[in-house]
Order: sequence, then C-alpha cells, then structure tokens
Amino acid sequence: MGGPAFLRAGSERFGDQRPVARQAALSVPKTLTPEQRAFLEENRFAVVGTVNPDGSPHLAVMWYLLDGDEVVVNSAHGRIKDRNPARGPRLSLLVADGYRFVRVDGSARIEHDQKIAHADIRRLAALNYGDERADTQMRTSFGKQHRISYRVPIGRVYSDGF
Repeated sequence: MGGPAFLRAGSERFGDQRPVARQAALSVPKTLTPEQRAFLEENRFAVVGTVNPDGSPHLAVMWYLLDGDEVVVNSAHGRIKDRNPARGPRLSLLVADGYRFVRVDGSARIEHDQKIAHADIRRLAALNYGDERADTQMRTSFGKQHRISYRVPIGRVYSDGF
C-alpha cells in the first residue's frame, strides 16, 4: 500500500487527515533526521510560504541551502517575498520530490548586511548553476542588486516518505 501517509491512515475516504493531524500535533520534531538532512542537502527547489498583509498566503519557488541547523533563502530587496518577512518573520519552506517531502517552519532572521547577503546568493547560485555561471551572475546581476538573506532556524519539521 503506497502513497502518502494521509491516504493510508484512518478512514478509507480520500482526504481524511484526522489521525495524522492528531499525531503531528502531539509531537512535532524540531530537528532534522539524518535522512531529512540528506534530502534537503540535495539540489532541489523549495516553495517558501509567507503571509501577505491581508493574511493570505504568499508562495514562491526559491533556491535554498541548509547551513547547519538553519535554512537560508535570499531575495532582491523590495519583492513581496522580501517585504512579508520584514512585517512578520514566520516562514515555511517545503521541499518535495514525488511522495517524499520535508517542511520546515520557523521565524526568519533577516540579514541586511550586503557582504553576507551577496555571499549567500553566490553560494546559492553556485549550487544551482555551478561556479563559473555563479561568478557571471554576480558580475552581471546579483552583485548589482540590494540583496536580503533570511536565515530560518528550524522551529518545526514535518515530513513523509522517510
């Protein structure tokens, strides 16, 4: 019997997530398992969720990197994904691959220092483009932008497929 746990747990009806939701509410880990860490260290995109001023969700596909026990994302200054965490630091990051996923929730620490923010976007570009293209992007684009990094200490971890 394959597929996500919420389809296997409890009721046979599709979408009945009550048993899994109760279980998750009882014990939500605040650290990554070695398997989750290895998954996040692979080159994938993340969907980053923040809260808009009207309370609606804002989702953006972004590069990310795992830096110790923090997740780092980076944005050009002035974008919605930059403005929302400045108002309220809550942030969720979801990385999925088929039926496996890891979601990390936490409160973002905003890094305005351009030396650090540019170093972060350079690391992200190197992970996704390789060193040569990352250097080119820094010269032609990223290095000319006012960048903001968000460092998210892992507050809660949700996953399936591990």
